[in-house]
Amino acid sequence: MKAKELIARIEAYAPRELAWERDPIGLQLGDPEQEIQTVMTALDVRPEVVQEAIEKHVDFIFAHHPMIFRPAKNLDLSVPQNRMYADLIKHDIVVYAAHTNLDAAAGGMNDWLASALQLEQVEPLIPNSDGQTGLGRIGELATPQTVADYAIFVRDLFQVAHVRVIANDMNRQLKRIAVLGGDGGSEYPAALAAGAEAYVTADFYYHTAHDVLADDFVVIDPDHHMEAIAKDRLVDLVKTWQTENGWQLTDVFASAQNTDPYTYI
Repeated sequence: MKAKELIARIEAYAPRELAWERDPIGLQLGDPEQEIQTVMTALDVRPEVVQEAIEKHVDFIFAHHPMIFRPAKNLDLSVPQNRMYADLIKHDIVVYAAHTNLDAAAGGMNDWLASALQLEQVEPLIPNSDGQTGLGRIGELATPQTVADYAIFVRDLFQVAHVRVIANDMNRQLKRIAVLGGDGGSEYPAALAAGAEAYVTADFYYHTAHDVLADDFVVIDPDHHMEAIAKDRLVDLVKTWQTENGWQLTDVFASAQNTDPYTYI
């Protein structure tokens, strides 16, 4: 099959118009007319991920985070990021990214996170006009948990050593929870206004955290890498599409690389 067939199916599931205006989603590198057989899903496209793709004879990397947030100023191949681009071209690997469009899509990133966080009666936190897509999700726990207990659950779920908790009372009971994958600190007022009792998001800013305490709200920050949950879910999607469309792919699998830049001590 050709890369453009997979790209078309991705964009039907996570339409480009759902993405933020400045988000560099879509085809990152390669020829959409190229024949592909092996697909690898990834959270980030980093040099170690590309080396894995080369070793495993991958033709198509389906990533969540765009490969190129900032354009290269030169093609000096002594720069690891530039060398990565050259390696991808040399080995004919197509790279495609679905980022904020996948975040907002129905059945996309934030629905996966809401499900993993055991939320029920889920709806978009900041809905689009269709009521089905939009930024973040909000829902309820079947059984209330304390801030401390739920923070431990979140920590273990996303397999991080620690989570950052912003709360005045660790023993407060929580039932209605909002979540926004990635950097969602600027949207915490929307979670508060929607009636959430806690908000799970990442990269929370120090001074904004003081505002959270002043509002007597709760935030649990488990690290941006929580979005790695997408790797296996994307594999499931591509395999489903393969069955539906009779695609002749030889393998679809998730990258084994942990691209979290943080070490907790």
